[in-house]
Amino acid sequence: MDPQPRDIVVARPEGLYCPAGDFFIDPWRPVAQALVTHAHGDHLRPGHGRYLTSEAGRHVVTQRVGAVDLQTLAYGDTITHNGVKISFHPAGHVLGSAQIRLEHGGQVWVVSGDYKTGPDATCAPFEPVRCDVFVTESTFGLPVFRWAPQQDVFDSINAWWADNAAAGRASIVHAYSFGKAQRVLSGLDPAIGTIVVHGAVAAMDEAYARSGVVLPATKSVLDATPAELRRCLVVAPPSAQGSAWLKRFGDYSDAFASGWMLLRGARRRRNVDRGFILSDHADWPGLLEAIAASGAPRVIVTHGYVEPLVRHLAEQGLQSGAFKTEYGDDEDVKDTGEAAPAEST
Repeated sequence: MDPQPRDIVVARPEGLYCPAGDFFIDPWRPVAQALVTHAHGDHLRPGHGRYLTSEAGRHVVTQRVGAVDLQTLAYGDTITHNGVKISFHPAGHVLGSAQIRLEHGGQVWVVSGDYKTGPDATCAPFEPVRCDVFVTESTFGLPVFRWAPQQDVFDSINAWWADNAAAGRASIVHAYSFGKAQRVLSGLDPAIGTIVVHGAVAAMDEAYARSGVVLPATKSVLDATPAELRRCLVVAPPSAQGSAWLKRFGDYSDAFASGWMLLRGARRRRNVDRGFILSDHADWPGLLEAIAASGAPRVIVTHGYVEPLVRHLAEQGLQSGAFKTEYGDDEDVKDTGEAAPAEST
């Protein structure tokens, strides 16, 4: 999208840039000042001089990038930097995820990062923020993407686990180690049996615990008894699929948790027994709900199915366009083997 006079945010090779404030939002190349919406790898990169993120995300950010020059801001609190008023507001995507509100020169922009409008016990719920310009994702920006109620998905996972346990078979759920894994854990029924987590998941669980998020008790594969391993539910990252680590569980059934499981062929490409449709991104109705709630007459789309959403918004009378970005390489793309949709320039 061509910049307009007085635009608060513009696209640069390093990332989304606020000229008045002289800072970047979720930059993909090293910069001096980085505001970070959340700690997924496509939005949080190492190598920046200073980081500003939500206080709720402090522990997951440091878990991902280590000891950096980090400042945090509680949801709703404000600071002013070079005349730009900045505040963070819950995005409902994962723990610590935030929409960033920028106010300058009589305008309000909101850069939403990634978000979802549905429930999630592991993070603060999405909070609509009124603005003049709303910068939105579009990972699942097609009308076909409509999520079932979250509890229905959890009920399906637990029923599958119970059936496997009754047959003396372990259940493996592949889920991204940050965000998706903890959301899956929050919906499990510990009465069915032992829950085992991969080391990568355990590390993020510790960051969640330090953040005050309570999850079911879990064990490492080394702490579980042989009897438990035959009937447990395992939460492991997609990278563990087909690894020697899984041989410890003997006979098992496996599954993948992702919004992409809605598409025909996605489960086959992942070569798993079950696909559970569970995404930490907004579906099509959620995207439209969030955009409408912002009240913004102008909407800029950053990544995902960009062109269909831009076209739909224009048909609804909104001024719509896109920023070309390097976002999208998180749990619903990289870890599923799906190709990210082409972006508009």
